[in-house]
Amino acid sequence: MSDLEVRQLRYFVAVAEELHFGRAAERLGMAQPPLSRAIRAMERQLGVTLMERTTRRVSLTPAGETLLRDARTALDAVAAASRRARNAGRPEPVLRLALKADYDGGLLPQIIAAYQQEPAALPVRLVLGGRAEQEPALRDGRADLALLIRPFDDRDLDVEPLLTEPRLLAVAANDPLAAHTSLRVTDLAGRVLPDGSPADREDFVPHGSSADREESAPPKGGPARNLDLAQIFNLIELGDIVWFVPESLARLHPRPGVAYRSVGDLPPLEFALAWPQESRSPAVAAFVRTACAVAALVEPQADSAQAALRRVV
Repeated sequence: MSDLEVRQLRYFVAVAEELHFGRAAERLGMAQPPLSRAIRAMERQLGVTLMERTTRRVSLTPAGETLLRDARTALDAVAAASRRARNAGRPEPVLRLALKADYDGGLLPQIIAAYQQEPAALPVRLVLGGRAEQEPALRDGRADLALLIRPFDDRDLDVEPLLTEPRLLAVAANDPLAAHTSLRVTDLAGRVLPDGSPADREDFVPHGSSADREESAPPKGGPARNLDLAQIFNLIELGDIVWFVPESLARLHPRPGVAYRSVGDLPPLEFALAWPQESRSPAVAAFVRTACAVAALVEPQADSAQAALRRVV
């Protein structure tokens, strides 16, 4: 039995996801009859039935469900390999760093400046995205390493912690909460985060799955949409929402209409670097080494920085 080809896997995944040969053919930009013949040829090649077909519906067999899971993984790996090869083969290769804008613990300018002094350094190209997009960018080959917030799916990734940073409450300057210098999460009853969820929810998770939704929807049950930083701050100033902000981001964005207050039982953020375990890039190794050295110098200054921020806000 010969191995399956990438083209065959793409055909199968399209049909398996659509569960309709007509829609799958349209998605693939081909006619339906050759697609049906290709799936039957795959079944003969493998010696198993992948799909049950009736005049009304298409469903996957257990063999088909197994192949769908593995085919997606294989196609992702092929796409990632292609992207990495294209980047490595460029006349002037770059180091692609995935991160969310302003979510760098205030370290990025210092890291890049120090990194450029390394013999193995490459020009750094930022791959910007939302809170949950850095780890997928590593896996699909769009990025060589990522600066992100733990926890995340670190399977098959190497991870180096960089910095633990407190978070502050961003609240309207005329909100009664702003009269307090320190708060507890229970004090936030009645306030909502940018996604409309309660700021004092009992199942609050500081970073990860629930926090990834903090910027995905407006408050008060409005239609889902992504909010940029300016929109979030405008909503805070209007008193519509509150937001949990990394301390370094608060330093970057002082606003007359926004007060930043500490919340004693609000868990901090942990920034980390991650990169694929199979990476053997000297440029990646140099960046990780430099970032760790910069973070080690910056962290002892955290207490004085917090005190300065409290004086400002």
